[in-house]
Amino acid sequence: MNPPAFWDDADSALSRMLSPLGRLYAGATAWRLAHGQPWTAPVPVICVGNLTAGGAGKTPIVRDLAARLRKPAILSRGYGGRESGPLKVDPARHSAADVGDEPLLLAIDAACWIASDRTAGARAAVASDAKIIIMDDGLQNPGLAQDLRLIVVDGTTAFGNRRAIPAGPLRESIANGIGRAHALIVMGQDQHRLTQEFGHRLPVLRAQLEPREAGQWSGARVVAFAGIGRPAKFRATLADAGADIASFHDFTDHHPYRDTELDALAAEATEKRAILVTTEKDWVRLTPEWRARIQPLKVVLRWGDEMAIEALLDRVKQRG
Repeated sequence: MNPPAFWDDADSALSRMLSPLGRLYAGATAWRLAHGQPWTAPVPVICVGNLTAGGAGKTPIVRDLAARLRKPAILSRGYGGRESGPLKVDPARHSAADVGDEPLLLAIDAACWIASDRTAGARAAVASDAKIIIMDDGLQNPGLAQDLRLIVVDGTTAFGNRRAIPAGPLRESIANGIGRAHALIVMGQDQHRLTQEFGHRLPVLRAQLEPREAGQWSGARVVAFAGIGRPAKFRATLADAGADIASFHDFTDHHPYRDTELDALAAEATEKRAILVTTEKDWVRLTPEWRARIQPLKVVLRWGDEMAIEALLDRVKQRG
């Protein structure tokens, strides 16, 4: 599902009514984390997580970190897939229905394991000679000790109305999450002055997504669609690249596309003499036949201060 609109509205009557349930939710998360007995892996563990439900930009950061490290294994819960794992993802054999779309995308860059039990997944990765583990999500998971915790936050939406589920998007209180983190990564423009708010408590890094081949999209007429946490971010990336967006269609996060839906989108693209384009995460959910007909917008992560992320990784590497 995509986040409800009232999660961004601190004055919402519905959000205020649900806030007692939100406090219970955050309290339960805090209790679970305080009473967990995490397994300490024999290799360093990096967690790339967030404090909110919905897309914050974790996956591009995981992909970037994997490219910087020696023999990493990415560990994912495999949301949306039928397999519970531990299972090493094979893009040539598995589909998004098997393992989830994010693990399928991550497996292009590095060894990727899915496991509903993160400890079991970490053990399997270590047994396969992983030298470092990168957790895609899992900040609120008490099962695995983490050497480096990175909180990713969208600079446009930040923490929404700053209430916990179901009153708002938070999975835990901001104070608890920030208190356990080693760094905060703000994706995109820092519209909520998060650097000023939290910069005195922990390092705040800046990063943004850019099209891998920006010139390819300048002036290109496109019919675009996305089924991600925040489709508007994809539309903004296309617009910033100079694309002429003839139409844009958003679907729910992890949406399983039917042939009838894709046929309609393809017909619209033909009618408007446009390229049919989607996100990389949506693209891996498509069948090979549809992948041949639809272009993914490939993006690359740019750090505001690349030395800052390298310094954090160096501290973790020393343990290995």
